[in-house]
Amino acid sequence: MAVLRSYVSGSWRTPTDEGAPLHDAVTGEEVARFSTEGLDYAAALEYGRRSGAALRELTFHQRAALLKALGSYLNEHREELYALSARTGATLADSRIDVDGGIGTLFAYSGKGRREMPNDTVHVDGDVEGLSRGGTFVGRHVCTPLRGVAVQINAFNFPVWGPLEKFAPAFVAGMPSLVKPAPQTAYLTARLVELILESGLLPEGTLQLACAEPGDLLDHVTEQDVVAFTGSATTARRLRVHPAIVERAVRFNAEADSLNASVLGPDGDLDLFVKQLVTEMTVKAGQKCTAIRRAFVPRDRLDEVVAAARERLGGIVVGDPSVEGVRMGALVGLQQREEVRRQLKALGGEIVFGDPDRVEIAGDRAQDGAFLSPLLLLGDPERPEPHEVEAFGPVSTLLPYDTTEQVIDYAGRGRGSLVASVVTEDPAFAREIVLGAAHWHGRVLVLDRSCAKESTGHGSPMPALTHGGPGRAGGGEELGGVRAILHHMQRTAVQGSPDVLTAVTGRWTAGARRSEGVHPFRKSLAELRVGDSVTAGPRAVTAEDVAHFAEFTGDTFYAHTDEEAAAANPLFGGIVAHGYLVVSFAAGLFVAPEPGPVLANYGLENLRFLTPVKVGDGLTVTLTAKQITPRENADYGEVRWDADVVNQDGASVAKYDVLTLVAKDRRDR
Repeated sequence: MAVLRSYVSGSWRTPTDEGAPLHDAVTGEEVARFSTEGLDYAAALEYGRRSGAALRELTFHQRAALLKALGSYLNEHREELYALSARTGATLADSRIDVDGGIGTLFAYSGKGRREMPNDTVHVDGDVEGLSRGGTFVGRHVCTPLRGVAVQINAFNFPVWGPLEKFAPAFVAGMPSLVKPAPQTAYLTARLVELILESGLLPEGTLQLACAEPGDLLDHVTEQDVVAFTGSATTARRLRVHPAIVERAVRFNAEADSLNASVLGPDGDLDLFVKQLVTEMTVKAGQKCTAIRRAFVPRDRLDEVVAAARERLGGIVVGDPSVEGVRMGALVGLQQREEVRRQLKALGGEIVFGDPDRVEIAGDRAQDGAFLSPLLLLGDPERPEPHEVEAFGPVSTLLPYDTTEQVIDYAGRGRGSLVASVVTEDPAFAREIVLGAAHWHGRVLVLDRSCAKESTGHGSPMPALTHGGPGRAGGGEELGGVRAILHHMQRTAVQGSPDVLTAVTGRWTAGARRSEGVHPFRKSLAELRVGDSVTAGPRAVTAEDVAHFAEFTGDTFYAHTDEEAAAANPLFGGIVAHGYLVVSFAAGLFVAPEPGPVLANYGLENLRFLTPVKVGDGLTVTLTAKQITPRENADYGEVRWDADVVNQDGASVAKYDVLTLVAKDRRDR
């Protein structure tokens, strides 16, 4: 069998040693070999840092578009990845979670990059902060990509999803990745990376693969690198204190194993609880860092839960994933099976379903595979073992509780987990559990009949939400939408004049210079510049205007229609104009009515009414191009305009952002 190659420093490297054998988890056959040699990690990391310039030159939207194209390309090769995934012991359903989940994460981050990041190379974080009374000295935070490499050390259980969920946010951020797969399933990750490189979609140096011993990899990380680890809590603790990580303050994110809890409420749906429990025990043969390890059940419902779980587990067929009807495949290897058996002995408790030494296996070719029966235990929540020992396989322990306060305490004894779930129809009970236990959990799922059909389940992290947890679970966060992108960037506070902040951020800052002349609505996206502005007005507001607007719209709130009541209100002191009348008048003042580059107004944001407008006030509006965002695959882009409406005294009566779509080229030529 061939020894798996690595892709480092811009080329494939074939090891010179014979490597260690990697076995098919189902049949025991040798699949590939994993090199016991090391690599020149110093050179690989330095190559990634140099090559990162090409990735950083792309805008967030351009990177997001490449990510979408990559997801589409990998979709065309799913069947090949499924076939390799089956050799890890995964059923087709397991493989879809891993493969489709990973590809789906690429699409999710592509969408996040296009919708929530600018079509620029710098991301602005938060609002402008005024730092002086006169407004000439201001500050704002900007985020720029780190100039290092995202070193991604992955676990064996998700050889596709694991690398892709780390790669996607790093790529959108503009940071190259070096992927270090776990040996047991490295052949699947290796083929994934081969496909990515074969696509030709990524800038050179964006992705490297290290199918080799870790050696001195972490010795060479620098202050600009990021390390992301998924694996055991023990290894995470060891890596966290690596001298280079400590001395150079390297960003380190760990997503570790945890003793996740599921709580059945006194009124919770028994079928939902048991179905979820059995699913989490058997998907990926229980080899999930998010699997339910501790299942807390009201003491008076324990017997019915045991009976229902036994019945459902009895219907699970274990064996060769290629055999029809098989619901649970093999553990990743014989060594992992023995490790689960050892942990099972340490865990203790009464086995109420399964036999750790015997299991009926479906499929003639699977008799030498790493199979294990699903094992359901009944334990004592007052003992330490259920809260300290994790058998990383198809194992879960039922634990009784008597009160809400008690189960909150029990859930926290795991000292940090990735996820907890609560099955209840009582929102008040759900609130009590969530707020009482959230500080020990990275995610909490509340499951009831209203959301059960569409729920993604206890064990499914989603790209838009953080994946991680405190304490034993690693203390880090992955995914979480834009949060994960920003993890690969440096947030810097920039202080200076409004003109400086406008130049640095590419967004007009109040107080910066404006450019007036040709009406900005007559300019195409190619011609328009941040700071282009128009001022129009004044327009006097009459009593007839206010009365007509009230009658026409039906908005007859007393402040606009009842002089006596309006005068008694200390905020108004008399009849005032509708806020939306002010906005409408402002639009009438700044609009250029002829057909032109402006295609549509698609909304307002950040609207605030600041000063009441009284009859006789004169309104003037200044509209300024604030942010210009071309769309990569369209003939138009988005323009955000700053609108400031003032009265005859110069006091702002309304401030807001106007959002328009503008053609890239002039349409009236």
